[in-house]
Amino acid sequence: MNNLLNIKTPTENEAKALKSDYGLDNHGISNLRMSYWNLPTESLYEEVAFRGEARVTRQGPIVANTGKHTARSASDKYVVKEPSTEHHVWWGEYNRPFSSDKFDGLYNRLLGFLQGRDLFVQDCYVGADPEYRMPVRIIAEKAWHALFARNMFIRPETNQEYRRFVPDFTVLAVPSFKSIPQIDGTASETFIVLNFARNVGIIGNTAYAGEIKKTVFTIMNYLMPLKGVMSMHSSANIGNDGDSAIFFGLSGTGKTTLSADPKRHLIGDDEHGWSDEGVFNYEGGCYAKVIRLSESAEPQIYATTKMFGTVLENVVFDPVTRMIDLDDESVTENTRACYPLEYISNAVGEKKGGHPKNIILLTCDASGVMPPIAKLSPDQAIYQFISGYTSKIAGTEVGLGQEPELTFSTCFGAPFMVHHPYFYADILKRKIIKYKVDCWLVNTGWIGGAFGIGKRISIGYTRALLNAALSGELSKVKYMTDPIFGFQVPTSCDGVPSSVLDPSSSWPSKDDYMKKYKELASRFVDNFKKYESGCPVEVIRAGPKGL
Repeated sequence: MNNLLNIKTPTENEAKALKSDYGLDNHGISNLRMSYWNLPTESLYEEVAFRGEARVTRQGPIVANTGKHTARSASDKYVVKEPSTEHHVWWGEYNRPFSSDKFDGLYNRLLGFLQGRDLFVQDCYVGADPEYRMPVRIIAEKAWHALFARNMFIRPETNQEYRRFVPDFTVLAVPSFKSIPQIDGTASETFIVLNFARNVGIIGNTAYAGEIKKTVFTIMNYLMPLKGVMSMHSSANIGNDGDSAIFFGLSGTGKTTLSADPKRHLIGDDEHGWSDEGVFNYEGGCYAKVIRLSESAEPQIYATTKMFGTVLENVVFDPVTRMIDLDDESVTENTRACYPLEYISNAVGEKKGGHPKNIILLTCDASGVMPPIAKLSPDQAIYQFISGYTSKIAGTEVGLGQEPELTFSTCFGAPFMVHHPYFYADILKRKIIKYKVDCWLVNTGWIGGAFGIGKRISIGYTRALLNAALSGELSKVKYMTDPIFGFQVPTSCDGVPSSVLDPSSSWPSKDDYMKKYKELASRFVDNFKKYESGCPVEVIRAGPKGL
């Protein structure tokens, strides 16, 4: 905020109470009007209301509107290419090179822009395992972005810890600052630039808070694998017997929903590391899609939309009654709720679990041909992991329409992967074999036909199949070999009709079904050609056959 009249704000008296001795001058930031350090949730509410950044809704959540950008701007992300990154980064569509000189110019202009303004600082950690925990500083122009960071990441526990805090990486989020493409070499006025040599990331001209979260995730995806830790775009939970499960999947596949199972305990909903000690959450909070959220199907997530401290993005509400409408998509399909992990009643307090017993690869098949669940060999699991097939659901990225878009996002999170896909896949395969993990492909997409003809599979059926897989019940049933991919498909499961287990049986014509399935398999083959040179032959052979 540019407080030109120097009006005293609600929390100025407490703004420096939790200030780190490692000040903003270490980042080149100077001549601010005011910096607000590590304000608690209640104080941030007061600043948000004072500045008119968001509105308070019934029972306490705030609703913030992100403006033009209601989703990630993947085409505006860059990584500075310099000696430390040149030979490690998988340069290309998602890791566009940015020169050090261009970064310095953009950063210096940003520092000049910030003079005389107010900034909010949240010092926090990423990584629940102390051995791999990274201190991160989020510096935000918006008070509600500071609240988002406070919800999403892991907080220091004492005043002394705040005072001694020194970040390993710093992220500046300044939505009102625009780049100049002709000068900076950016594709637009929006930018997300990571500089691993200077340990800083900068975000401009977008208020979509997901950019902060995914910038930090991208940092971890670069650093953790270099330490032998598998970095994963995944949710994770743990059963009463201590059996951990990992759920890989892109936005819209059900990763958050399916991991928030009342019968199991949530480790985390989106980002994890897998070390030699087990699985650990990177984050301290959740960032869930809430469009058309059902209280009956997703009670735990639904409950967070009525809790003080939750940040709702682009959710429509009645300004008189302050009631929110989770079914209203008039702003965007990508409405979101950000809340601390402890708002989920059965969350694991330490945010860690042992080595997984099961890995679930989630896909949303809009063509309506893939089975709802299939058991995979280790090589088939790696093939599917590298492929990262799903259908993008409207709203999660800029430019998507209403109809799902078939896509392959390697490692189920290509925009956030900094190394070559097989660098991650090799770590994953070794862990699958070492810890004897069962792997499953679960389709949460369409049955009885493609999108527009069939219908999306019931979450009740998906939960029944998952429960049977995680409990070991699916190990007791008969299987058939899929005619295209060769993975094993169960022929029965309590509570799930046979017409759902065998998608071909619900199509009007089996010939049409097989034709559509082969078309999809051909897309797999064409897509995988990009990775064949870096993959062992046994993984390549784990793809579709008989086309």
